[in-house]
Amino acid sequence: MKPIIIAGPCVIESQELLDTVAKTLVEINKRLGIDIIFKASFDKANRTSLHSFRGPGLERGLEMLSKVKEKYGLRLLTDIHESCQAEAAGEVVDVLQIPAFLCRQTDLLVAAARTGRIVNIKKAQFLSGRDMRYPTEKALESGAKEVWLTERGNSFGYNNLVVDFRNIPDMKEIVPTVIMDCTHSVQRPSAGEGKTVGDRKFVPSMAMAAKAFGATGYFFEVHPEPDKGLSDAANMLELGKLEALVNRII
Repeated sequence: MKPIIIAGPCVIESQELLDTVAKTLVEINKRLGIDIIFKASFDKANRTSLHSFRGPGLERGLEMLSKVKEKYGLRLLTDIHESCQAEAAGEVVDVLQIPAFLCRQTDLLVAAARTGRIVNIKKAQFLSGRDMRYPTEKALESGAKEVWLTERGNSFGYNNLVVDFRNIPDMKEIVPTVIMDCTHSVQRPSAGEGKTVGDRKFVPSMAMAAKAFGATGYFFEVHPEPDKGLSDAANMLELGKLEALVNRII
């Protein structure tokens, strides 16, 4: 069984960027015989600075994602931050993602579950893998047909994360699908001048280590020119390096 691969830019910057990434994902899918899920956020609601770029917002962002789906036939994933966003997003995307900081928010989980879409819950930086049974139960008891869990590291002192890969098998005891977020896990939150920084050179190692621990999916934020990205620039993988890494995984 081939793993789930999720990839796309951190935030919707422009329709042109979405098209560029989508075209590449379609080509990779054809060459490798896989089905990469396209990911992009319409709003980055938890940026470090009030002045950071957040995205086009719910309405415009969903319009732009709809165009990607119609033009390229890719499955879509996006994250929601408020329960009022779930219904509209669920009409467009195939997977609704719950951000790590919000994974205990009951109303958000319930609203996502009620859309009938797959709910991907990111593990909070302050929780263990085993703790994720509680958000999972909330979603399933609210009608979710399928729940995925995503590992993205734990807080380690100030402005740093560490990944305990034992969380992957622990979460696989809760749900069968456990994703490794290979790019957010290399972050150093709020460690820059009013922004989060990190080191993308560790992204491939995160993926291969997660594979050794039994991950069933992998999440990559990618960009044609990561250093010019408007969000998480230091952590995103170069789009041109995605295919080789996915090929190693599969």
